[in-house]
Amino acid sequence: MRRIAKFEKVSCSQFKEGFMDCFGEQDDKKTEEIYERIKLPKRATKGSAGYDFFSPVAFTLEPGATIKIPTGIRVKMETDWVLHLYPRSSLGFKYRLQLNNTVGIIDSDYYDSDNEGHIFMKLTNDSNEEKSVTIQAGTAFMQGVFLEYGITEDDDTEEIRNGGLGSTTK
Repeated sequence: MRRIAKFEKVSCSQFKEGFMDCFGEQDDKKTEEIYERIKLPKRATKGSAGYDFFSPVAFTLEPGATIKIPTGIRVKMETDWVLHLYPRSSLGFKYRLQLNNTVGIIDSDYYDSDNEGHIFMKLTNDSNEEKSVTIQAGTAFMQGVFLEYGITEDDDTEEIRNGGLGSTTK
């Protein structure tokens, strides 16, 4: 098994910026405490393909509700690899918890963006059974799977990324 990536926390100042973007003005001390408790993603078992991402905060999503979560996490990975993000299977199965963009794609060059490659999750409880979902702080709620990818023989792209969603088409 090749070792191709390393998870890290973004800086505390970057986390605070992302946290305020998601939840509005917050007490600095409280945000720093949340930051200090952030856990790096890890696999639950030796045979797991996915790395569990842990929620930095507790939240409840009513049916039809959406929330954006700053994970405080970034990932440095080898070129020609990508991280795919999905809700944990049990949450999708029980509550229809979904990523708003269906699958999160974290490219290897996102790490060097101005936002330090800060990974966010935007989730919707798409329950058609009227089930609310509650996630406690520190609970695994998403999973990431690393995949190798190829490019076409005539690919000559030299553009450089700086940013997240939509930044590669600006």
